[in-house]
Amino acid sequence: MSSIKVYYTSVSGSREVKQRQEEVTRILDAYKIKYELIDISVSYQMLQEMRMKTSTPAALPPQIFNGQEYCGDYQMFHEAKENKEILKFLKMK
Repeated sequence: MSSIKVYYTSVSGSREVKQRQEEVTRILDAYKIKYELIDISVSYQMLQEMRMKTSTPAALPPQIFNGQEYCGDYQMFHEAKENKEILKFLKMK
C-alpha cells in the first residue's frame, strides 16, 4: 500500500497556496488515492522537516511524497495532471 503524504498548511495568508493545496487534494480524491495530510503550521519543526526532505530551503506547501520518496511540488504535480501522468508522478507505477 502506497503512503502518499501531502505537506500542507491549514494557516496561510496566501490565496495561491490555499488554491494549490485544494487542487492537489481534489485531484487525489478524484483518482481515489488515499493520502495523509501533514500540517506544517502545527510546528516549526514540521516546516523544517518538509524543507529538509525536499532539499529546498524555501519550499512552500503543498509538497508531495510517496513514503519517504519525494514526488514533487505543486508545479510538478500540475504538469503531471496536464499530461495525465499523476500515477507516474506519485511513483505508483
